[in-house]
Amino acid sequence: MGRKVTDGPLRNKERTKQKLIDSLGVILIENGFKGLNVMQVAAKANVDRKLVYKYFGGLEGLVREYLFTKDYWRFSDEQTAEVIAQSKADFGKRMAYQLLEDQLNALMANEEMRKIVTWGLSEDFEPLKELNLEREEVGEKLFAAVYDDHFKDKDKNIRAIEAILISGIYYLSLYAQTNGTFCGIDVKAEKGQDEIKKSLKQIIDWAYS
Repeated sequence: MGRKVTDGPLRNKERTKQKLIDSLGVILIENGFKGLNVMQVAAKANVDRKLVYKYFGGLEGLVREYLFTKDYWRFSDEQTAEVIAQSKADFGKRMAYQLLEDQLNALMANEEMRKIVTWGLSEDFEPLKELNLEREEVGEKLFAAVYDDHFKDKDKNIRAIEAILISGIYYLSLYAQTNGTFCGIDVKAEKGQDEIKKSLKQIIDWAYS
């Protein structure tokens, strides 16, 4: 049996790329985008700053890679096609709720995800715009393929309903970190989150009624 390869150019490259991505994440969590530069990230990762350009093409490329590996909403074309195929039987009802529940769980549990949402709202940085655009493109594929035909002759606009629910989850997950209670519900507590999920499901049930 041959010895397991634990080193080499390819493995070293992937390790270095991950170190840079992880180091960028630490810096962004601590300081945001203010003053962010290649030298700062390279120093944090303890690597030559030239590697940022070699592996990512520069700071924007590194930020783009970080965001696209961390974002909850990122779907490959294959994943999107699979979700669409699985959702057509019930016109997307189960998916409409499941994505909301999963989003709430992910945002409440993951500080980086909450930061990405905040940055997307407040920072003028091209990779963030690209990430927001990609989310919209994935959403458009789902709406067009699964929801639009079912709702076209109904008096309920599923796009508007989902927009309100998703933005509400964004706000609640951010608000809860510093304030906790909203409308008398402790959003940071499991019981409070269960109440939010129950109401999300009730709204989706109403939309499909």
